[in-house]
Amino acid sequence: MPKSMTGYGRARIVFDSREITVEIKSVNHKFFEFSSRVPRQYGFIEDKLKTLVSEFVTRGKVEMYVSIVTNDGSDVSVEVNASLAESYVSALRHANATIGLLDDVTLSSLFRIPDVFTVTKQDVDESELWDEVGKTAKAALESFLSMRSAEGGRLKSDILTKLDYIEGVVAAIEERSPLITEEYRQRLYNRLAELLGDKNIDESRILTEAAIFADKTATDEETVRLKSHVQSFRELLELDEPIGKKLDFLVQEMNREINTTGSKCSDLAVTKMVVDLKSTVEKIREQIQNIE
Repeated sequence: MPKSMTGYGRARIVFDSREITVEIKSVNHKFFEFSSRVPRQYGFIEDKLKTLVSEFVTRGKVEMYVSIVTNDGSDVSVEVNASLAESYVSALRHANATIGLLDDVTLSSLFRIPDVFTVTKQDVDESELWDEVGKTAKAALESFLSMRSAEGGRLKSDILTKLDYIEGVVAAIEERSPLITEEYRQRLYNRLAELLGDKNIDESRILTEAAIFADKTATDEETVRLKSHVQSFRELLELDEPIGKKLDFLVQEMNREINTTGSKCSDLAVTKMVVDLKSTVEKIREQIQNIE
């Protein structure tokens, strides 16, 4: 089953001391490209996240966002420089008494004084944090991968319909091909009949010319290869592995055979069918750009 390179997933888990939210989204890209946004103090988990995602994703531009909120404030500590605070209070009260200010010293005024209060980040148990982030990331990945698979299934269904159509057009070209040679032989006979009359027509020469024409305009090799590519396309769509690059190669080969068919045959009906084939294959080419 092919997987789309477009997907989105989100998970939120509340642990004992933290609430963690992980969002992941991706768009199509030729290769695997990963970027993450995590709180600065937890930067050590970025490589772990990339390794985790790369186990499930081989192509696509993937972005992951991680939010970590500490519920009980255990990740910070606040220290009070009591001696410094007492010195400031004493000095401020002295100034108040001397100058005659109306306001007394308040706690809010102490907060504005540098170095009285010091807020520091506590050391984090990296192993414990990663266990929690990893669990949340896996939950987000589950919904993300589910969306990619569902979209891949829709792409597969639509592409199979187009492949059915291509096979029908190829069959019509094969049915038309022998008629083209016969029509050419008849046109050649009629032209000579107008110029020379029925009695002077060399039937063997007409048959020779018709055979040369048939050889130059024969497209049976191209249609056989085109049908083979279509069958290979179907088989790839059944595989549970990355197939996008292989499908892209097959599309190029299909276009090659279609173009050769068009250049060999100037028949109006076949030309219209060739244009139709090229249009359908181009639609498939656009779709497979989003297949992993």
